Amino acid sequence: MRFDVVGLGVSTVDLIFTVDELPGREVVQRAGESVIAGGGPVATALVTLARLGAATSMLDSIGSDFFGSFIQREFTAEGVDTGGLVVAQGRTTSKASILVRKSDGARAITFSPGDAPELTPDEVRVDIIRASKILHLNGRHWDACLHAARLAKEAGVLVSFDGGAHRYTNQHLSILPQVDICIAAHDYAAAFAGTEDVAQAAKALLEAGPCVVVVTQGAAGSRVFSKDGLDFQQQAHRVDRVVDTTGAGDAYHGAFLYGLARGFSLEASASFASAVAALNTRALGGRAALPSLAETEMFLQHPL
Repeated sequence: MRFDVVGLGVSTVDLIFTVDELPGREVVQRAGESVIAGGGPVATALVTLARLGAATSMLDSIGSDFFGSFIQREFTAEGVDTGGLVVAQGRTTSKASILVRKSDGARAITFSPGDAPELTPDEVRVDIIRASKILHLNGRHWDACLHAARLAKEAGVLVSFDGGAHRYTNQHLSILPQVDICIAAHDYAAAFAGTEDVAQAAKALLEAGPCVVVVTQGAAGSRVFSKDGLDFQQQAHRVDRVVDTTGAGDAYHGAFLYGLARGFSLEASASFASAVAALNTRALGGRAALPSLAETEMFLQHPL
């Protein structure tokens, strides 16, 4: 079997509630809507790709508890291959509690990692990586992550790295030389380069190894850079009403990689990714409003 994108990261189950205010003090309040849904940056990027029609596979270590079973069922329902999942018997799975402010979709997240062990290099499915066009990572399962990146490079598979907000660590310096595509939140890029200037931060990331760097800026859109001198701003697409921004960045990652896997230009990939990210904010949960390919194409033809 061939895959467009294979992901290696941590899958979670998100318990999501809408609230009137985010906690900045001790408070008791009644929630509005609530949902339980699969989450995790790499996992949600893969579900995004699968909704668009791409072939995907997830590499991860999960527990044998209810949440682990939930993750497997949801991947299967979405069409994400689970042959690379390792189930640790008697262990628990990662989960998160997410409060979403009704007025603007802002979030407060509490994360519980569970006690399932890290995926080891020996547990990484070499055959799955070699059968893919792109390997997508975010630094979780660190030893396995480094091993998978080396396998990908040896096999001529592109390596994509998700630099999430508040997740920069000096440890990442050792993987960036293996990375071809780095999509980083502005916070991550600034922490890496020691500057808030987007162009300077992107230049520093390009010098570290990647050929393409995208700096995401939320409602301000994204800015795309390449080693051959490309530099352009992609404006964020608008939707009628933002319900929840959970998973919007992950959806952007998945859609951008979809574009690259399908041979889109960087400009077309960024516009496509911005559209998918915007459409994903229309419902509660990081995946509930992920669009199909046809829906995304219609939205791009008739933007707000």
